[in-house]
Amino acid sequence: MPHPLPERRATALRRILPGLVLCLTVTGAAIGLEVVEMRLFGRAWLEALVLAIVLGTALRTLWNPGARCAPGIAFGAKTVLEIAVVLLGASLSLGTLLAAGPGLLVGIAAVVASAIAASYGIGRALGLAPRLAILVACGNSICGNSAIAATAPVIHADGEDVASSIAFTAVLGVLVVLGLPLLVPLLGLSPMQYGVLAGLTVYAVPQVLAATAPVAALSVQVGTLVKLVRVLMLGPVVLALSLGGRRLCEGRGAAGRQPAAGDLALHHLVPWFILAFLALAGLRSANLIPAAALAPMAGAANVLTVVSMAALGLGVDVRSVAKAGPRVTLAVVASLVALTAISLGLIHLLGIA
Repeated sequence: MPHPLPERRATALRRILPGLVLCLTVTGAAIGLEVVEMRLFGRAWLEALVLAIVLGTALRTLWNPGARCAPGIAFGAKTVLEIAVVLLGASLSLGTLLAAGPGLLVGIAAVVASAIAASYGIGRALGLAPRLAILVACGNSICGNSAIAATAPVIHADGEDVASSIAFTAVLGVLVVLGLPLLVPLLGLSPMQYGVLAGLTVYAVPQVLAATAPVAALSVQVGTLVKLVRVLMLGPVVLALSLGGRRLCEGRGAAGRQPAAGDLALHHLVPWFILAFLALAGLRSANLIPAAALAPMAGAANVLTVVSMAALGLGVDVRSVAKAGPRVTLAVVASLVALTAISLGLIHLLGIA
C-alpha cells in the first residue's frame, strides 16, 4: 500500500504540472526574445520579466487554458513568486548602506518613504483601487518591476493589478532612460548630481547604467550606488506592508474589526517568505553565504520571477487591464514627476555639487 504523503505529493504534482509547463513555455519564449533584443540592439529594451507578462496576457487573450491548467498557473503566480522573493534577499548586503554615508542613506530612505506616500495619494485621488495604488507607488519609488513583484503577494494583489502596474512602469521606464539625460543641460546638473538623480528615479539597475553612461563615468558610479541603496529599501517597505498593508488595502480604520488573538501570531503578521528574505539578507551581510553561490541564487531568483510573471499574465483578462489603463498611466506619470521633484529637493538640501 503506497504511503499517503508521497501519494498526495504525486497527486499535487500532477495537478500543477500542465499549468506550470505552460508558464515555463512562456518563460522560455520571453527569455529568447530578450536574447534577440540583445543581439539586434545591444541592450534589452524590454526585459524578459516584462515580455513574460505581455506574452502570457496575449496568449490568455487568444486562448483560455481552462481548468486543467488553472492549478499550475496559480502555483506559478504565488508559490514560485514567493520563492523568488526569498532568493532576492541573498543579493542585498547591509554593507552597502554603511559605505554610502549616513546623510545620503537617511535621505534615500526619506525619498522612498515620501515618494510612496505621494504616489499612493495620487493613485487614490485618481480612483485607483488601494492594492493597485500601492503597487504603482512601490514600483515607482523603489525598483520598478521587482518591487511590484515582491509587494504583490504581501498585499494579496491579483494578476490584473500586477499586470497593469508592470505594463505601464515598464513602458515609462524605457522613456525615463531616454529622456532623463536631457535634464543635465536643462537644470545644469553636475555628473555627481545627475548620478544621484538617476539612482533615485530610474527603475532598474541596468536602466541606471543606460541612463548615466552617456553623461559621465562618475554619474555611472554614483547612480549605481544610490540605486543599490534604494533597492535595499525594498525589505523594510515589504515588511511594513506585511504588517499594515492588508488593513490599508481593506480600508480598515480604528473602527474596523479588531484582530483576534490568533491574528497576532508572527506567521500571520509576516508571511514566511518575508522572514526568509530578511534572514538571507542578514546572512549575506554577515558574509555567511559563499561567494560562489551568490550569482546562481540571483540567476535563479530572476528566472523564477519571470516564471511567476508568465503565470500572472496567463491569469489576466486584458479587457480589465485596458479599462484601468488611462488612470494607471496618469498615476504612474504623476508619481514619477513627484519622485523627480523630491529627489531634486534632496540633492539641493544635502548640498551635493
